[in-house]
Amino acid sequence: MSNVVDLQNPSQGQSIWLALRQEAANAAATEPALASMLNAVILNHDNITDALSYILATKIGDENMSSMQVREVCDDAFAACPKMIKQAKEDAKAVLDRDPAAKGYIQPFLFYKGFLALQAYRVSHYLWQEGRNILAYFFQSRISELFSVDIHPAAKIGQSIMIDHATGLVIGETAVVGDEVSMLHGVTLGGTGADEQDRHPKIGKGVLIGAGAKVLGNINIGEYARIAAGSVVLKDVPAACTVAGVPARPVSGKCCPEPAKTMNQLLDPD
Repeated sequence: MSNVVDLQNPSQGQSIWLALRQEAANAAATEPALASMLNAVILNHDNITDALSYILATKIGDENMSSMQVREVCDDAFAACPKMIKQAKEDAKAVLDRDPAAKGYIQPFLFYKGFLALQAYRVSHYLWQEGRNILAYFFQSRISELFSVDIHPAAKIGQSIMIDHATGLVIGETAVVGDEVSMLHGVTLGGTGADEQDRHPKIGKGVLIGAGAKVLGNINIGEYARIAAGSVVLKDVPAACTVAGVPARPVSGKCCPEPAKTMNQLLDPD
């Protein structure tokens, strides 16, 4: 009998960590050239917390701050705020559920820069909340350099987030992103001026933001709304509404239940 875990079947009761370890073991057996890396990143660890801390450290560390120092920061952050690990698991599930190119948890955990940038941001956000702003900025800078993702550490982002492709993503300081949101590459959640106060968008639960869309200013995007690729959004968007264009306007009669989960970007369902 095959011991391969059906990752789409939660009835098997396998945790993400056990599934990830099995995928890593299978990959090490089929690709011996990667065995050393897979052991170092996944198989040598006892839990997902240690593995996540290790891979973030190897990515973020540089000549200015060693991987060992970065790992100590990540370990401390995860110990003080275990919620980040729950969020990471929910983010991994979101990738697997919504990205047909993802065949297992090993892909986002090792290779998807949207997922990795998001987990590194969570550490930077923890540091920001602790008043360690300079170190938070260091993490932000490294995330931008490594993943082409620029998320201000003060931004507030929920869980079950899927950032597909991720290149060119920008999220400003006072932006808020709710749970279950999906974003594609080139998305900007930005301001419209030099105001130092609340100046960035508030994205509701379950929103889908298409590639290259720009959402600008202290505006509200209602739950389960859709923003079409390439749109420039400058005004509030009602819940369950699809907007498109420059500037973006509602698309009459076009709605899609839970767009972030289905990733349905067609303006005309017919």
